[in-house]
Amino acid sequence: MMEKQWWKESVVYQVYPRSFNDSNGDGIGDIKGITEKLDYLKELGIDVIWLSPVYKSPNDDNGYDISDYKDIMDEFGTMADWEELLAEVHNRDMKLIMDLVVNHSSDEHAWFAESRKSKDNPYRDYYIWRPGKDGREPNNWESTFSGSAWQYDEATDEYFLHIFSKKQPDLNWENETLRHEVYDMMNWWLDKGIDGFRMDVINFISKEEGLPDAPNPEGKKYAGGGQFYINGPKIHDYLQEMHQEVMAKHDILTVGEMPGASVEDAKLYTDPNRKELNMVFTFEHMDLDSGPGGKWNFKPLRLRDLKENITKWQTGLHGIGWNSLYLNNHDQPRMVSRFGDDTRYRVESAKMLGTFLHMLQGTPYVYQGEEIGMTNIRFDSIDDYRDIEILNMYKEKVVEGNEPHDKVMESIHVKGRDNARTPMQWDATENAGFTTGTPWIQVNPNYTEINAEQAVQDENSIYHYYRQLIQLRKKNPTIVYGDYTLLDEENEKVYSYLRTYHDQKLLVVTNFSAEELNYEVPAEITEGELLIGNYIDVEGKLEKTIALRPYESRVYIG
Repeated sequence: MMEKQWWKESVVYQVYPRSFNDSNGDGIGDIKGITEKLDYLKELGIDVIWLSPVYKSPNDDNGYDISDYKDIMDEFGTMADWEELLAEVHNRDMKLIMDLVVNHSSDEHAWFAESRKSKDNPYRDYYIWRPGKDGREPNNWESTFSGSAWQYDEATDEYFLHIFSKKQPDLNWENETLRHEVYDMMNWWLDKGIDGFRMDVINFISKEEGLPDAPNPEGKKYAGGGQFYINGPKIHDYLQEMHQEVMAKHDILTVGEMPGASVEDAKLYTDPNRKELNMVFTFEHMDLDSGPGGKWNFKPLRLRDLKENITKWQTGLHGIGWNSLYLNNHDQPRMVSRFGDDTRYRVESAKMLGTFLHMLQGTPYVYQGEEIGMTNIRFDSIDDYRDIEILNMYKEKVVEGNEPHDKVMESIHVKGRDNARTPMQWDATENAGFTTGTPWIQVNPNYTEINAEQAVQDENSIYHYYRQLIQLRKKNPTIVYGDYTLLDEENEKVYSYLRTYHDQKLLVVTNFSAEELNYEVPAEITEGELLIGNYIDVEGKLEKTIALRPYESRVYIG
């Protein structure tokens, strides 16, 4: 019998502060703006708020480049504002987890300012510095934001490593003093009363000794390199040390963002006996619609691929570790645009996707706006985009590579991170009620039809359907702890599965298509009552054949 934990039974809501709610009219969401909307989140049924970075930052990568881990970004407010937010979250019996970004800092962090002064500076070894090789970079690794992962620094005639932006130098986790600075900082926040951490690319912190060149049969200037820093040789040592120094002292939620982690990796990261993390964010299902050229080279999603991947994780971690459940976040497109139909069947497909996700085993993560069915944005001009990844890719492909503007823009419309970062749509007033000023990024023009005020007033809205899903999870341990069994594996249109706990069964049936079709219930399931469905006129008893409408979902309990 698996151990019951509060974080297994919770539903987490991710707030991306810059785009959530602006309280002072400067066009940028802020901490006071979040506090203003806590009752909305409480009413939805949220247990835990994950706050994307609000630390002091020059904002090269929207706050994921931190210049002071113990201070608040001016645009977001003050430490007093943050302390008020935490108190108000706790007053509503909710919890708050913070983003932990310790693979890298900002190049404006005091540590880095010292580190670049001289080769014998005490802080030099807090970062990864190397001399050039044969008149060029120390190795051929490519930054995830395009170009070289190395930046030359004239002051000491050496290069520093940056897996992300050149303003995000990687921290050197080989340095024990640096590691303990990080643990002290984590304990400082926990002593303030936070309830856990979401850990940004935490499986990047251990690099292969010697930092070897990446294999490069095509002779590219820069050639990846991820195999030498993803799930690196000392990653488990570091996480176990972090657990001992920090997590073991508190009852908290820890979730590691881990690109490139397999089920076998995740078993090691999340097995409670190993004392590392509670759960990880896997990326495999986020890559199922990527072609051979990677993220920007997209292809249609095959439902059978999704079934195979989700099932692998559901069964692989069962009884060992724990899954995090998500279909979108601040780095991914809007899920209803990606996996559903964001026009004709927007409401139906958003509810279906929510059903599919919340009935799986694991902790569900709701990204802001998901609960009202917000959609992707299609800006015509590259000048309307703000994300460094998008802008760098466009420059590399269009400005320098002469690829067609329209083709590259289509990739951005489908996969760009700014899809998730347009302002939260609160009401039908100007700028969707997000700000009285000029928003830092344009609001999606569909806010007049898609907004929280409308959703709260409509009892058949996506918002109220999510409330039902969340309430069911709180009342029914089968949804949280039950075994998972995939049904009808070959079906290309319907994803159905069974959850079993003691003598109770839940049958989950979701139509991932815009077609009407008949679904034959497997012979071993003979009876059940409708628990929830996303169409309102459904009979309560389970029939042998279910006539499914476009994007219909049903859950039966028996």
